[in-house]
Amino acid sequence: MDLLDAFAHPHWPDFSVLARLSPVIQIHLLAAVAAFAVATWQLIGPKGTIPHRVIGWAWVIAMFTVATSSFFIREINPGSFSFIHILSVLTLIGLVRLVWEARRHNVKGHRGQALGLYIGGLVIAGVFTFLPGRAMWHIFFA
Repeated sequence: MDLLDAFAHPHWPDFSVLARLSPVIQIHLLAAVAAFAVATWQLIGPKGTIPHRVIGWAWVIAMFTVATSSFFIREINPGSFSFIHILSVLTLIGLVRLVWEARRHNVKGHRGQALGLYIGGLVIAGVFTFLPGRAMWHIFFA
């Protein structure tokens, strides 16, 4: 099956692929899916409330898990770090800045960090997981 044919004929997700992934990739994937769901909720829900703060801390923990677990995944460049690990470093820096801006009550800075982490750390990085040969490719297209 060639690349275009695979995209033209997606199938029901093959979640059995998850069982064949290493535990660190399973943790990484679970944390990323949780972070995406929580962040989406945070972005559309009311801001500045106690639930927003509590859920926000859960999101910070999920994003920290995604970023730190990525350092143990070295399949793109076997045995070494790859370009994608730069996103992990930027994510960790962004999380510190996100909390810092919230603590300073800098709504504009906090919002900017949250959107940047959501778009860069979840959406853009997530798109890369659908490249041929990666886990999400095998779940949805292979």
